[in-house]
Amino acid sequence: MRVWLLGLMALALPASAHAGTQWCSVSPSDAASSLAPVIQQLAPLLDSTPAPMAVMHTEGTLPHQGIRDESIEARKQLPIMRDAAYAWRAGAGEAYLTLSMRYFNAWIAVYQPNYNPIDETNFDSLIETYAVIAPKMDPAAKAAADRFLKTWAQGYVASIDSHQVVSESPQASSWNNNWQSHRLKVLTMIAVALDDPALVADARRLFQAQIAANILPDGEVRDFAERDALHYVIYDLEPLTQAALAARAHGEDWYHYTSPTGSSIAKAFAWLAPYASGEKPHEEFKNSKVLFDAQRAAAGQKEYSGPFEPARAGNVYWLASVFDPSYRPLAQKLKPQPPLFLAMCGN
Repeated sequence: MRVWLLGLMALALPASAHAGTQWCSVSPSDAASSLAPVIQQLAPLLDSTPAPMAVMHTEGTLPHQGIRDESIEARKQLPIMRDAAYAWRAGAGEAYLTLSMRYFNAWIAVYQPNYNPIDETNFDSLIETYAVIAPKMDPAAKAAADRFLKTWAQGYVASIDSHQVVSESPQASSWNNNWQSHRLKVLTMIAVALDDPALVADARRLFQAQIAANILPDGEVRDFAERDALHYVIYDLEPLTQAALAARAHGEDWYHYTSPTGSSIAKAFAWLAPYASGEKPHEEFKNSKVLFDAQRAAAGQKEYSGPFEPARAGNVYWLASVFDPSYRPLAQKLKPQPPLFLAMCGN
């Protein structure tokens, strides 16, 4: 933990612009302090075979509906490639790089993006994988990966600018709710990982519009009024902050960006803090305007009813603490250890 905190203090320093992008800000030697449990988890998988799906879909489904169960099972493979990349970078050996590349290449050869950000938000692990292993890929494989990722990102820009609706969900046709935040996370991470100036410019433009549209001047996110749930405040802030972390690797500070209306991610975290600390209680989804929330509660998904559990905000306050170290004690209280990608990479 001490090594991680020292790294986090360094992350809190202002980032400077530079040519090219260094994705990870935690040094390999510092990342090695988190290596043991990763090796324990991945060592049995070194000879495993990936089983990518061409089409995945979980959004708007209840347990056992459609291909939800198969999709949830398949997406468990995505952290395998990312964690193996981190393990290799931290000195675990070439076998872990081979494992990461095997899963990454298998998935980009098969998967067909559907531009549904709720389905695709977990592909942040695949993007992080690319950012770490790209320098070690052979030219042909890297060129294929670059094409896949760039086409995917450009598709998101086009779908946002044209308001292309990809789901029957009423939320899919809104362009200022958590769906948009997840679109922008995927887009921004790809743009920075590719170090593509045009994509970064698109991501910046759309991110700034989302901050103005999604967050009120007092810090409340619009999803809270619709869903009456801190669950969706977190589900909104997490992708926005991950986008800000990616932008930080590119030398930009999006966390403190303030829109013309006076809204910012920083204000949203200040709004959420009394709930995360336990000072303010909240009954989740009690007055939600979205029918699907009640359907999920009726199906036994416990997180869609009952009192808010502050521990659910642990990950997102670890993300915020990168930009605002004053949140570090709250993050540690909610979740003693940071998410693995922060501990081993910092981005």
